[in-house]
Amino acid sequence: QVQLVESGGGLVQPGGSLRLSCTASGSIDSPNVMGWYRQAPGKQRELVARIRSDGDTFYVNAVKGRFTISRDNAKNTLYLQMNSLKPEDTAVYYCNVNMRGIWVYWGQGTQVTVSS
Repeated sequence: QVQLVESGGGLVQPGGSLRLSCTASGSIDSPNVMGWYRQAPGKQRELVARIRSDGDTFYVNAVKGRFTISRDNAKNTLYLQMNSLKPEDTAVYYCNVNMRGIWVYWGQGTQVTVSS
């Protein structure tokens, strides 16, 4: 069993930055993919960025050049550095891990609000 706990969300002004963290407890098997998703009010949950256990990364176009996903395998921690934040980035951000395409776990989410 794997538990994911996100932190780092909050209220920030447009143009500001936040760094989200997601710490996993339990064994993370490889190969795996860890990702950040977000869900805005009234919208479906969507992928923001993901990083594979080999380090390969992917970003959706809306965040390319502004967000950076990274991971520290020794600490079982996933990060999302978010710069140049926009009001449309407001959402609950969720951490996800997919191991071998079989086991999928989600965190409880952390609120990010971008507003002046």
